[in-house]
Amino acid sequence: MTASEGSRSHSPDFNLSQRLAAEGIGTCFLLMAVVGSGILGARLASGNTAVALIGNALATAAALYALIEWLGPVSGAHFNPLVTAALVIRGDLPLQMGASYVPVQLVGALLGVGVANAMFAAPIFSLSVNDRSGFSNLLSEFVSTFGLLGAVWVCSWLRPASVAGVVAAYIGGAFWFTATDFANPAVTIARAFTDSFAGIRPQDVLGFIAAEVIGAGAAIVVFRWLLPVRADV
Repeated sequence: MTASEGSRSHSPDFNLSQRLAAEGIGTCFLLMAVVGSGILGARLASGNTAVALIGNALATAAALYALIEWLGPVSGAHFNPLVTAALVIRGDLPLQMGASYVPVQLVGALLGVGVANAMFAAPIFSLSVNDRSGFSNLLSEFVSTFGLLGAVWVCSWLRPASVAGVVAAYIGGAFWFTATDFANPAVTIARAFTDSFAGIRPQDVLGFIAAEVIGAGAAIVVFRWLLPVRADV
């Protein structure tokens, strides 16, 4: 599921350790929002999945907006290995820095799941039994990731001030117009470790990640063609 305004928005005062800390903290809070709101929504909805999903979507979108505004000036607020990869490909982020972001995002995501589970008195880590197999779910992951990467690519280039709002609104909406809306390999892996509303069975993880990578690759190809020249060149 997140976004960046590109490396030009980063203050030169932030060193790599500070940027990595911001990525880890932000990804951790993102997963706390996704998993925690899913747990609470399911408990309060008394079996009404639509109500639980509304709460999950609104909380995730609101938290994502706040996190991008909060930590974007430090690290770019990617919180997503595919966003990081896209910005490396575009030349906004050095390869070495991008490579260092990814493991921190994954660790932050796992910590966020553990904290969310603990806050709601669930086992800190437990494998999900939530079945998300099938073509429809894989197609949803392709679509949601394609849209997210397209939004990041265009808005961070042409309208950087809009990134937080656009990405948060897109993710919140995609909770409803797709069947899945993970759109983030770190999120996908971490959500296998919560047996809750937001979880995914471990055996479904690789398929989701493959669909996400293909969706991101397709978005990069399409929007690189659509915007072939940097606006500031």
